[in-house]
Amino acid sequence: MMDSYLQRYQLSRDPFGKSLPTRDAYQSADFKECGSRLDYLAGTRGLALVTAAPGYGKTFALRAFAERQNAGLTKVVYMCMSTLTAMEFYRQLAAALGLEPKYRKADMFRDIQESLEHLSAVKRIHAVVIIDEAQYLNAAILRDLKMLMNFDYDSKDRFSLVLSGQPVLADMLSRQIHEALRQRIVVNYEFAGIGEAEAADYARKMVSLAGGPPSVFGEAALHAAYNYSDSAIRVFGSVLSRALVVGAQNDADVIDAEMVMAAANEMAIR
Repeated sequence: MMDSYLQRYQLSRDPFGKSLPTRDAYQSADFKECGSRLDYLAGTRGLALVTAAPGYGKTFALRAFAERQNAGLTKVVYMCMSTLTAMEFYRQLAAALGLEPKYRKADMFRDIQESLEHLSAVKRIHAVVIIDEAQYLNAAILRDLKMLMNFDYDSKDRFSLVLSGQPVLADMLSRQIHEALRQRIVVNYEFAGIGEAEAADYARKMVSLAGGPPSVFGEAALHAAYNYSDSAIRVFGSVLSRALVVGAQNDADVIDAEMVMAAANEMAIR
């Protein structure tokens, strides 16, 4: 069976599985810097832009930020379905805020603004709306987001908005049509990707957390996996997970570069 590698390497689980609790997160430079900037946003309010290439760990960093918030002080709303019409977007946001979606866009806009203002001014709760994969938002929604953040003649910040997506999102917001929204950005962070030394340390710590021997991956194996990953922590972990399966099939005590390359070949779709 494919999961026999767990027993072979004395692992309680896949060391690189996506269900990792955020309390066990590897403190990479990207993870720490993104978290620090989002914490700053939580204290100041406004608009944050978080961008990263696929697999760099931005969504995990957003989850970690959301989970460490005090529910009595902060309400986090996470949305990832961004290929929507403006009406669908408003319905989804209204539902996430616990509102009954209306038939007219103007009514939903009013209800959403009133809900956000009530949370802030009356309940003293800071709402943080996170829109992931925001590079797929259409121009109409981006224009409306600027208006949605306008309270009392644009004199108050009643909630925070986090736009997260691939680097093309920054290019979108740099266009003149979105200048008013871009000017609201108070936090801007682009993930650099995991470095090779970080990646090796990450691999050892994840294996150790799962109960296995940190030395299960040879130096050459880690180097090969890193070269294959192109700095994407998700790809790096995925190829190492597969390499453990290959290693178990070969009854190897230590995973070498050849096993990593075999794993990479198995993962390739072409």
